[in-house]
Amino acid sequence: MRALPLLPFLFAAACSSLPDDPIERADVIHARALTLDTHKDIDDLLAPEQLPDDPARREQFRRRYDPTVRGEQQVDFPKMREGGYDCAFFIVYVGQGQLNPAGYHRALQAANRKFAAIERMCRLYPETIGLARTPDDVERLHDEGKLICCIGIENGYPMGLDVARLQEFFDKGARYMSIAHNRHSQLGDSHTPDEPLHGGLSELGRQAIAEMNRLGIMVDVSHASKATMLQAVAASKAPVIASHSGARAVYDHSRNLDDEQLRALAQKGGVVQCVALDEYVRSSAERTAALQQLREQVGLGEGAGDVSDEERAARWQRYKDGVPAIDAQFPRADVQDFVDHIDHVVQTVGIDHVGIGSDFDGGGGIVGWQNAAESKNVTRELVRRGYSEAAIDQIWSGNLLRVWREVERVAAAAQ
Repeated sequence: MRALPLLPFLFAAACSSLPDDPIERADVIHARALTLDTHKDIDDLLAPEQLPDDPARREQFRRRYDPTVRGEQQVDFPKMREGGYDCAFFIVYVGQGQLNPAGYHRALQAANRKFAAIERMCRLYPETIGLARTPDDVERLHDEGKLICCIGIENGYPMGLDVARLQEFFDKGARYMSIAHNRHSQLGDSHTPDEPLHGGLSELGRQAIAEMNRLGIMVDVSHASKATMLQAVAASKAPVIASHSGARAVYDHSRNLDDEQLRALAQKGGVVQCVALDEYVRSSAERTAALQQLREQVGLGEGAGDVSDEERAARWQRYKDGVPAIDAQFPRADVQDFVDHIDHVVQTVGIDHVGIGSDFDGGGGIVGWQNAAESKNVTRELVRRGYSEAAIDQIWSGNLLRVWREVERVAAAAQ
């Protein structure tokens, strides 16, 4: 059994309104919490208005893209309700392509299709889900009993060389944007490959951060190299987030933050949203090699280059289809492994600087938290380790909403 965190201030005497049984207590706490996940990927075809005529293909479309159906997505409305999963940042993700005008144009088109998909979902199902543009919106929609959608941009690549694009993204509802994804962007260096392009942030990246601060868009440092991350924290006038990253001291992966990075982020008032993608939570050399080999086989390796969105989606589907065989041979990380990362962040920089970002529908999922329906298991593990209800509320949403409000305050002062 893993050791519990040595954090006495987290251990609160059981409130009289909470059951003595740990599982029952956790479930009550979970039901009362506002749960927020900062990273849920989407497909361009999310919430289709038109379905294929062929009955078999129509049913496949619904199971894959219709959020009202308990289907293939890790996050859909039924699973959100079942798991007490209240709010998610739906992600406008664009894979990194060539740093030239044609690449920027394709990236902007791809981003706009995902913005349109999110808008379509909220327009088609307004009684079920609402778009939150502010932390107050998040809390209001939660009080109304609705599911909540926020928007984050993974990879600043669609911005191209035009900082004015950030105003367009903000107007569409984007409230965070990351500097890079896998492979270096025009804004800064990624965690991969090892050879830097800019030595951290580019000058354009610094301009983009200044504009994000002015508008009220949170700066996201997940996927950035260490140099890029530290420079982004220093350059930002507001706290920054890592929307889906782990603790490198728990598992040594380039996607995770080491203790120096955690301290830099915390000193600026930011928050790391611990990621539930098992390859970053805990893995083995054999599993990592098998997954990398599968990526290369389906065309998702670093040398994949620019491909159409349709081809990228097809390759990603082939990858997902191949993962279960690897899972059977090399077991995935579990909820206890995941909460080890939360523990480490709390022990290193305090309870105010940790949250949750699953990376569902983008590779995320661990044993015990495979989809939104299983979200209670995270709270159960936190209760098992002695976290109080107040601490759990902070982890699930309080810390992220605090940072978001501070980013808004900095923007209001700038404007």
